[in-house]
Amino acid sequence: MAPSLTPPASRARPTLILAVVLVSYFMIVLDNSIVFTGLTRIREDLAFSTSGLSWVQNAYALVFGGLLLLAARAGDIVGPRRIFIIGLTIFSSASLLIGLSPTAEWMIAARALQGIGSAILAPTSLALLTANFAEGTARTKAIAAYGSTAGIGASLGLVVGGVIADLTSWRVGFLINVPIGIALIIATLILISETPRARGRFDVSGAITSTAGMTALVYGVTRTADYGWSDLWALVFIACGLTLLAAFVVIETRAAQPILPLRVLRDRMRGGAFIARMLFAGSIFGYFFFISQYMQTVLDSTPLQAGIAFLPMTVVQFVLSLIVPRLTHRIGNAALVTIGLAITLAGMTWLSFVNVDSTYWLGVAPAMLLLGAGQGLGFAPLTAAGVIGIEPRDAGAASGAVNVAHQLGGALGVSVMVAVGSAAAQGTGITAVAAETSAGLTTGAVLLALALTSALALVLPASRRPR
Repeated sequence: MAPSLTPPASRARPTLILAVVLVSYFMIVLDNSIVFTGLTRIREDLAFSTSGLSWVQNAYALVFGGLLLLAARAGDIVGPRRIFIIGLTIFSSASLLIGLSPTAEWMIAARALQGIGSAILAPTSLALLTANFAEGTARTKAIAAYGSTAGIGASLGLVVGGVIADLTSWRVGFLINVPIGIALIIATLILISETPRARGRFDVSGAITSTAGMTALVYGVTRTADYGWSDLWALVFIACGLTLLAAFVVIETRAAQPILPLRVLRDRMRGGAFIARMLFAGSIFGYFFFISQYMQTVLDSTPLQAGIAFLPMTVVQFVLSLIVPRLTHRIGNAALVTIGLAITLAGMTWLSFVNVDSTYWLGVAPAMLLLGAGQGLGFAPLTAAGVIGIEPRDAGAASGAVNVAHQLGGALGVSVMVAVGSAAAQGTGITAVAAETSAGLTTGAVLLALALTSALALVLPASRRPR
């Protein structure tokens, strides 16, 4: 009966199907970064504190990362096409609520709801891609395009966010998702056929412990930005988070149908790729958070100027991402992961030296070019390394794990970098912002050094073994 679920008409339109998948993924990645260049205006409009402002990103990333595995499993059981449409509906509705936010609390709640939509969209979009492209050259190219979309969308979102915030309002960046989401729902109904569904149950206890554990851990780390590392409640939340995550691992070893089969992580290459991606994403998310505010506060840039300032990085990233398939064929995926991380580390290290006297052209722009090159070369290979050699029964879990690593890493990275930056802030005004930025980005460089170590110790050696 399986062939009837994927009729010839669906297979005959791979380019259109790929377009729907990439546009949906691009939309959630773009929206995730649009918020960064609008942070200064959002803080002013809704009266956020610095640590409170980090929850505009963290509320989204935590729900996103916490529900990804359950959403991936739901796609396997209910059908990725159905779940994909539900995700588009939730994401578009939440975008409308964010655009209409009257208070900081409303904004954070709506961002959490948007995270639910993203948690559904991200793994099911990758599952639809693997279901509609046969393993081999076609799937390799499609996954490369998917991975590149993450990096390009993140960078382009910074430019678009700055332009929108300056010329109109930061709210427009979210409201525009509503008509795009409606168009994608219609295109999905027309172009994509449902794939066979798996039988099974939802691992609710696993979803609860993983989401609660990550939330508690990130909240505890974020709290230290205001109260310091000796704060009792911060330590309690961190301890509770680690305990719940340990409970999640135990639950997954005993569950009949776990949302994250631990065999997915036991593979040396995939495990190393997940670790590297967490650290990579944490550093990049933190970089976006700090440098956009640094340019608007210390360098006195408008949101438009700050957005345009990211353009050279975006161009470099886009150009290099186009040649990733060719480079992968020549030097191998694992080698490209290592090179991308090394270049990104060089850029972040350069950027960590910014201060009140730095200029864009000497202190920021050259480092941004290196970051763009590193992301362009590293994002797609990291995505491929996270799903390489996966069995069809674990495709949804593996794609969910890739996105969990990205979002959890982003939330933890921002929290750790904000906590370290806040502790290092000296003086007031631009002096404090410059010191906070330098300390935060130095922490980001440390995260990237650990990511590179993971790639050298796990991903690169594993690539030399026959699979």
